[in-house]
Amino acid sequence: MLKKRLDSYEGKLNNKQVADGINASRRNARRLVEDAQILLESDRYPTAASLAIFSIEESGKEHIIRGMAITETDDEVLQHWKDYRSHTKKNIMWVLPQLVMEGARHLDDFRSLFESTAEHPYILEQVKQIGFYTDCLGKANWSEPMEVIDKDLATMLVQTAKIFLKKGEITTNEIELWVKHLGPVKNGDFSQQKEALLHWYAEMQELGLATKGEKLTDFMQWLGIHLDK
Repeated sequence: MLKKRLDSYEGKLNNKQVADGINASRRNARRLVEDAQILLESDRYPTAASLAIFSIEESGKEHIIRGMAITETDDEVLQHWKDYRSHTKKNIMWVLPQLVMEGARHLDDFRSLFESTAEHPYILEQVKQIGFYTDCLGKANWSEPMEVIDKDLATMLVQTAKIFLKKGEITTNEIELWVKHLGPVKNGDFSQQKEALLHWYAEMQELGLATKGEKLTDFMQWLGIHLDK
């Protein structure tokens, strides 16, 4: 017989397990957005929108899993697993393309994404739920997915999900370098972490794990996101 609930792992991960987790999330994010595209082309806008949000969340797992490589205490490990299974912790990046269109280019320009008072993660979670379920909202108004999610919104979310897709797979060596450079400054200030990030990417280039000649001058390149300028 099937268990009523699956046993969720909440322990530490070694570098290989971290790399495997990131690669799994990358593959699944691509699968979800491909399914969303099929539904979008079939005019199934609400489901396409919700699947696109699921893809955004899968892509958002990467920075959480990567953080597990530099956890030290049991409390830190448990907090990362809590974030990993939190929808709003995984979708915080979804407004990043909008910030870029508004002129954001440098690491400091994206700090608002991570503010504890930010509302955008909860807005996206609500849209995901509205795309799947009917509900009774406001003054006893019934919400129906096909009446709320239109083509423009679904298209925007599918396109956003595609932006966050990553090509290729990462290696254990990349995670080892991440631990080397980011581990010592994980509790440091923003400038220290930014400097460590630049050193990490430079060594990635030296070892052929990142394209030579590229500069990690902003948050977009760190994520591996390339938008037409």
